[in-house]
Amino acid sequence: MIVEGIVTTLSESGEVNVAPMGPLVDEQLESFVFRPFQTSTTYQNLKARPCGVFHIVDDVLLIAEAALNRMQGTPTTFAAHQIPGRVLADCCRWYEFEVVDFDDKSERTSFSVRVVYQGRLRDMFGFNRAKHAVLEATILATRLHLIPEADVRSQLAALQSPVQKTAGPREQSAFELVQQYVDEWYSKP
Repeated sequence: MIVEGIVTTLSESGEVNVAPMGPLVDEQLESFVFRPFQTSTTYQNLKARPCGVFHIVDDVLLIAEAALNRMQGTPTTFAAHQIPGRVLADCCRWYEFEVVDFDDKSERTSFSVRVVYQGRLRDMFGFNRAKHAVLEATILATRLHLIPEADVRSQLAALQSPVQKTAGPREQSAFELVQQYVDEWYSKP
């Protein structure tokens, strides 16, 4: 099963990278497989420092900003307990992990990790159609180079309905961010 969330990793110099990630997870959430592209900062950081923190979050605006490189600075964090890493201060749960194996023979490297510590800050908000729609729209926006524009526009139009009906301010802002990003992408020569 894939669970969408946010991973934080540290560069060799200690700079925090915040990236959306959907690792394969076991049902006990004790081991994950991350599959970042080799061109990503997450890949570079995990190669240099084989550990990080995976976060379960319910803030789709944070996910959209991270996925589309629209973050205004690094979110507030605190020190991880068992690894040299940073925990998002506004996550629901977090899982500190260490890399136990990796395979980088293809463009997407598979990092097998084991959880060494987990923590909980608060309950997840709950299911909301707008949050799911924004998550799907964000994933769609990261694949614009793969999908014809007409299909992207059609899918965004369908996803807009649950956002209009059930979104709060952060979900509305996140969906607007995705739409802006898509418009900018297609307006480039």
